[in-house]
Amino acid sequence: MTEGTTSAAAEGADTLTRLEQEGEIAADYLEGLLDIADLDGDIDMDVEADRASVSIISDTGSRDLQKLVGRDGEVLEALQELTRLAVHRETGDRSRLMLDIAGYRARKRAELSELGAKAVAEAKSSGAPVRLKPMTPFERKVVHDAVKAAGLRSESEGEEPQRFVVVLPA
Repeated sequence: MTEGTTSAAAEGADTLTRLEQEGEIAADYLEGLLDIADLDGDIDMDVEADRASVSIISDTGSRDLQKLVGRDGEVLEALQELTRLAVHRETGDRSRLMLDIAGYRARKRAELSELGAKAVAEAKSSGAPVRLKPMTPFERKVVHDAVKAAGLRSESEGEEPQRFVVVLPA
């Protein structure tokens, strides 16, 4: 191994360790919240796409966790920000941690990928830009990724909370 390869491998291991630490801090914080709210849920931690990923799941399929998702994921978004702040307080570093509750984000990701594919098909067939409805940053990111995977370009336009994706024809 060359010195550069060794350094890159060590840096990758440091990043993984840091992300695992973020996941641990987030899990402890979320377990405390579950206890306070008297809700049952198991915490699952992972590292995906260079960010810590934490999920709250329930073996019983309890609808109680839906309270933590809220309407259109609003409570989930707020809990994610609070969890990121808890990680920041402990580490001093900004966190890009992703939180999922009861599989909400996984289902949303699948729906948005399909929406992105439909917008790509429409842009290809019409030759005109396709404007989608306003979305959260998470939702826009998923659509941008789906458009990129299909070989087209997209961009976000507008101001929060009315920011939206435009799929551009080839």
